[in-house]
This record gives sequence, C-alpha cells and structure tokens, in this order.
Amino acid sequence: MKIYKTLSGIIVESDGKYYPVKNHDWDTFINDDDLPGKLQRSIQSSVPVDNGEQVLSTGLAAPVGSQELWACGVTYLRSKIGRQEESKEAGGGDFYARVYEAERPEVFFKCTPHRVVGHGGKVRIRKDSTWNVPEPELTLVVTSSGKIIGYTIGNDMSSRSIEGENPLYLPQAKTYDGCAALGPCIYVNENNQGIHGSICLDIFRDDKKVFEGKIGMDQMKRTHEELVSFVYRECSFPHGSLIMTGTGIVPPNDFTLQSGDEIRISIDEIGTLINGVEQGSKILIS
Repeated sequence: MKIYKTLSGIIVESDGKYYPVKNHDWDTFINDDDLPGKLQRSIQSSVPVDNGEQVLSTGLAAPVGSQELWACGVTYLRSKIGRQEESKEAGGGDFYARVYEAERPEVFFKCTPHRVVGHGGKVRIRKDSTWNVPEPELTLVVTSSGKIIGYTIGNDMSSRSIEGENPLYLPQAKTYDGCAALGPCIYVNENNQGIHGSICLDIFRDDKKVFEGKIGMDQMKRTHEELVSFVYRECSFPHGSLIMTGTGIVPPNDFTLQSGDEIRISIDEIGTLINGVEQGSKILIS
C-alpha cells in the first residue's frame, strides 16, 4: 500500500485503487505503530475515487508534517571512499574510515519540514558551494516509539566543496532551504517485511542523461533498526521521524549539479522521486 500527501488531503493506494482518507491530519495518521491495520480499516470504510491518478497529478506534497528529518552517513563502502576523497586535503579522511568500522554510526539532524520539497519540487544548490551532488537514499518512516512503519525515497542534497574543506562544516553542507526532497509516497508493507531491491539515480541536463548509478540496498553495512536505535537513544519524537539511511551512489569528483538539472531517484516498491535543481540566493550579512 502507498500513502500520498496531496494538496487536498491524504490518499491511500491499494491494488490500483485510490481511497481518500477523511477526518485525519497527517501527523496523527502516520504516527501509528499499527499503520498497516489502520490503512486496511480506512480502505474498508472508504469508497475509491474514479480520478485518483488525476488527483495525484495535480500536486503532491512532501510526505512529512511535523516530523524531523534525520540522516545517516557512511553506511555504504562507496560513501566512505567518496568522503575520504573529498576531505583528504583537509586531513579529515581518516574520520570516515573510522566511522565506517565503528560501532556508533554517523547520524545527524538534516532539517526541519519547511526545508523539504516534494515530488516535482525543486531542490537547491548553495550559491557559496562549487561542488554539489544529490544523495539518493532509502528513507525510513518511524513512529514515536521507534517502530519502522513505512519507507519513502529521499534526496540528501550535499555541498561537497564545503564538507570537504572541513568535516566540521557538515551542517552548512547539509542544511539549508531546499536541501532535501522526499516522496512521492510512503510505502507500507502489510506485515512489516522490510524493503529490498535497488536504488537508481539518473541525472538529466538539457534532456540528456549525464549520470546514472545503481546499487543494491543489501550493500548497506548497517541495519535499519541499528540506525533507528542510535537516532532515538537520547531524542524524543512526539510526531515520529523520518531517517535517511545513507547513499551508495556517488558521482565522480568532476561532476557537479547545475541549475536546471533534473534528478530522478527510483526504488521499485516505492516509485520515482523527480526534482528539478535551482541555485540558492546568496545572502550577505555585514
């Protein structure tokens, strides 16, 4: 089953039919340990709409309400190598090798909901960064109790020139307006069986594909439950959270995003998240 947050409300897709959810706000609907059961009950008490696909095409919002968005890094070998390459001149390369092997993973606060864009929206590249890439990531939907109840696609935009200059600049490289995209929906297993398969990334420029990559999610070093446990150790989440699980696809060092590019991230069970790219506006403070 899939849950869409639209401009007109919540839509549940099941077996090719689309069911509107009535009398529920996003936060209370999603933050439920028995979300699969709730979806079944919602379907049974609702009548499918004939124009479901048309409703979705008119506008999808990012599948986030009051939830915080967190992220995990260096969970794939390729990410470790990429981070070592970008920070070696600053002397930070060893940090990433250590965290890849350590018991404690790298986790960090990504952003508040208003900095997240949905399917069809535009992510941003910082004007004070010269090297920018998307990071395609499976993203966990987690309740207040720490239970994983769904999955979505995430794009953890990264300013590699800033992070590579000094690892302590990570918040500036990761957190800014338009720094993340989520969508197009939340995928929910009936029996919480997890999710498998591959993540695919395609980047287009002037209608031509300029990069493509693919990786199996079985290449992730850490388990989803492990990542959730560290994020939740000393943090409470009244409305639940979303947690990006890291990337295994890193474009080559001579590649950087440009304004006008289009990013497509696909995971079979979930769908495809499509976003344009625009450059941010540099604000000078005297």
